Amino acid sequence: MKTRIRLKLIAATVLACALPLAPAMAQTAAKPKVALVMKSLANEFFLTMENGAKEHQKAHAAQYDLIANGIKDEQDTANQIKIVEQMIVAKVNGLVIAPADSKALVPVIKKAIDAGIIVVNIDNKFDDAALKEKGISVPFVGPDNRKGAKLVGDYLGKQLKSGDPVAIIEGVSTTVNAQQRTLGFQDAMSAIGAKVVTVQSGQWEIDAGNKVAASILNAHPEVKALLAGNDNMALGAVAAVKAAGKTGKVLVVGYDNINAIKPMLKDGRVLGTVDQFASQQAVFGIETALKAINEKKPQNSLGGVVETKVQLITKDTK
Repeated sequence: MKTRIRLKLIAATVLACALPLAPAMAQTAAKPKVALVMKSLANEFFLTMENGAKEHQKAHAAQYDLIANGIKDEQDTANQIKIVEQMIVAKVNGLVIAPADSKALVPVIKKAIDAGIIVVNIDNKFDDAALKEKGISVPFVGPDNRKGAKLVGDYLGKQLKSGDPVAIIEGVSTTVNAQQRTLGFQDAMSAIGAKVVTVQSGQWEIDAGNKVAASILNAHPEVKALLAGNDNMALGAVAAVKAAGKTGKVLVVGYDNINAIKPMLKDGRVLGTVDQFASQQAVFGIETALKAINEKKPQNSLGGVVETKVQLITKDTK
């Protein structure tokens, strides 16, 4: 009898000791996991984005966990789709994504939303028609790419005159941000009466940008300027201009303000670029996702655009 009473007391003590731990365990389990899925980490822009996100998580470690990943190159949409599928299996609570393709990623994003994951779109906007077709709403947190491209295009325009031939080196043509930057460049050139003789894709890459720029300079030797949709392609364009013996004769502008472009701004090989604040873009997206998660907002209640800033950068920018 005494043994039975002793066992009951031990069991009660164990239970009492276990109870205070339950809220703490629940609190730990409840900390959201947010996945950041970027484009090519070979692009300095996305490395800067990743570093900004990691610094934010470190400063808010008690609030969420971060999983950051990217793809091999800008066009590796198949691998980016696989990464999103892995995040679904990992049961993340939020997904912040810079899609490599504005349409191709939409079906897997629908899978993520159906799995209860809050999805936020950054950098390159998903195609509105593709989202509507799948019946989903995804908020976009990022800059007005058309406005940003027009800023640097207008600055270039001050060095040109009406009728001057220019060429545009576009990013991946199926991406909304590439399309919008091209439109911004065209807006600026139209305003001064410059003639856009060709628009060709440099796939966001240095090598591809170099090949396209070399081809343009060969086919259109009269070209006065090359407008590149990102700084990687601008780097390639600068090399092509040098190889053609036209440094100082063919002006180059870019977009992103990566570190590698800064010496070229100083010595004039690149006339201007646009800062879209890479280190903060992912942070804004993460904060948007966390707010929705913490407030238990359904995905279909989210949507619209949270516009982030852009700034023209030239050799005179302080």
